[in-house]
Amino acid sequence: MNGTNKKKIVNDPVHGFISISHPLIFDLIEHPYFQRLRNIKQLGLSYLVYPGAVHSRFQHCIGAMHLLDLAIETLRSKGLDISDTEAEAAAVAILLHDVGHGPFSHALEHVIANDISHEHLSRCFLYQLNKEFDGKLSLAIEIFEDKYPRHFLHQLISGQLDMDRMDYLKRDSFYTGVSEGIIGTERIIKMLNVVDDTLVVEAKGIYSIEKFLIARRLMYWQVYLHKTVVAAEQVLIKLLERAKELVLQGQDIYCSEPLLFLLTNKLTKADFFPNPKMPEAPLPLQHFAHIDDNDVMVAAKQWIRHGDKTLSQLANMIVNRRLPSVELNSTGFDSQRLNRLMAEFRKQYIDLADFSDYFVFTDTISINAYKPGEEAIQILYNNGKLVDIAIASDMLNAKALSDKTKKFFLCYPKQLRGI
Repeated sequence: MNGTNKKKIVNDPVHGFISISHPLIFDLIEHPYFQRLRNIKQLGLSYLVYPGAVHSRFQHCIGAMHLLDLAIETLRSKGLDISDTEAEAAAVAILLHDVGHGPFSHALEHVIANDISHEHLSRCFLYQLNKEFDGKLSLAIEIFEDKYPRHFLHQLISGQLDMDRMDYLKRDSFYTGVSEGIIGTERIIKMLNVVDDTLVVEAKGIYSIEKFLIARRLMYWQVYLHKTVVAAEQVLIKLLERAKELVLQGQDIYCSEPLLFLLTNKLTKADFFPNPKMPEAPLPLQHFAHIDDNDVMVAAKQWIRHGDKTLSQLANMIVNRRLPSVELNSTGFDSQRLNRLMAEFRKQYIDLADFSDYFVFTDTISINAYKPGEEAIQILYNNGKLVDIAIASDMLNAKALSDKTKKFFLCYPKQLRGI
């Protein structure tokens, strides 16, 4: 890399021109761990509903880093002393905040690696990269884990008003065409300030924050938790669960070596975490670093012709968009109806009768648009007084925003409608 020009400009359709100003950032973007994110869709299977939603985690991470740079610039202009070392470390932390995402983003993180979250895997990648880069990511890790004394830097990366949310709301709105998600990121960032090492918003920005919280809630129900997207993700999860069952039973299934490794082995969080005494990454992390959306879709195409009818049918549903019907409500579904659907499924699909719970099932989804309390969004007034946005706002229904909204969903083959 010696002699390479590491000051680059990226032309982003959402934010415009983004400068890569730190040499370390350039090297991290070039690393295979980060390049892998080009092949992981930001919104998983949402493209089955919104055809434009094919943007990647790669784009999102660079966008979030750009917004963080703007936030640091704003805070410095207001007299806050942020060193170049701190600015670079915060940029590294947000650039890599999603590096642990698996294929199709959230959909598969609880199947491939046994309930190991992408946040944990991101930490594993950060620690491994820190070894490869001779400790240059140590401060970024402190900020990422909220162990650095200047708490506001962590809030910019992970909080209720972080640059992660700022980017994904605007970006996901752009690519889906759902205008309800459009937010004034520039205005919000210009209104940021810091009091006692805590991120706050100046009172002039209160209306932008109101719109931000409402937009987030609307985007959840209209895009992220759209009922057809939920159904598709559930089918994909069940497809991988069935593949895992078959592998553990000793059956042969076609897939890439890294995916086969993750399906075959029962792994724990500790299995992925780098050993400080070993230069190479743990084997599970090495395999995880080599899978993306392509591994899953290529496997699914092959599984359509597999002898196991359950695997074959689920694969066909994903590849050819033969998705189940899905219903949502706020109270749950009658067990008698679920039993009727199960019975009718077994009658109509005799070959799949013993596996009806793969095709007829119910579960819940929920969101919190805003969490009051310690990490509340604080509005800073001219007299120095800080007030929680839920109290300061005369427009927001604080209870509706802060209460967890829970909905029940029921999935079943379209042929069973009316039962």
